[in-house]
Amino acid sequence: MKIIAIASRKGGVGKTTLAGHLAVAAERAGQGPVGLMDIDPQGNLSDWWNARPVASPLYVRIPLERLAGEIENLRTQGLEYLIVDTPPTVNAEVGDLIGLSELVVIPTRPGPHDLRSIGATIELAERLGKPLVFVVNAAVANARITNETLALLSRHGHLAPTVVHQRVAFALSMTDGRTVMELAPKSPGSEEIESLWSYLHQRIAGARPTTTLGLGTPAAAPQMRVALTSRQS
Repeated sequence: MKIIAIASRKGGVGKTTLAGHLAVAAERAGQGPVGLMDIDPQGNLSDWWNARPVASPLYVRIPLERLAGEIENLRTQGLEYLIVDTPPTVNAEVGDLIGLSELVVIPTRPGPHDLRSIGATIELAERLGKPLVFVVNAAVANARITNETLALLSRHGHLAPTVVHQRVAFALSMTDGRTVMELAPKSPGSEEIESLWSYLHQRIAGARPTTTLGLGTPAAAPQMRVALTSRQS
């Protein structure tokens, strides 16, 4: 079983939406069973799952302090992935989870304030020796700031080539326990999530990712002067 932590110190970057959507995408791709776990006290992912009309993906109700001891049990029960939603903070609890994870997914919206906030999560993942992937989320199509964000993040680690754009369908899907793939299977939002999951699955499996997105070459975009660090000057 592989654990994927969806982590960022900043709230409002779409961690919960991505966690639920990626879990469903994995199931639809035949790469489950997938478990979901919510360690955010707000419990938004838990509320979303309780509203789902089907029992897939599974919801794992294990206190975080017991997770390490339960990993083998979850594996023997056939769970392939455990995707965990985290609170918007960097604390000991998030550190414990990242320490157990095979991959840390750090979502960020385009913009300097969001980019500055991810430094602490980057440092924690690197200190624990865990691979991380940046995901640009809630982007505005063809916006200069999106390309600037891609250019900056590509210089600091692995960047998912699929950009998830701002779409009303994502907000609507989270109100009743469904996803854009279930509401509109052929929609651009559905294709983005499926492409993103394909990339993450290949990354965590150790294969060479093949997913690409025609956004031009991020490195050619103007530089955004943002320091990705949690240290204050």
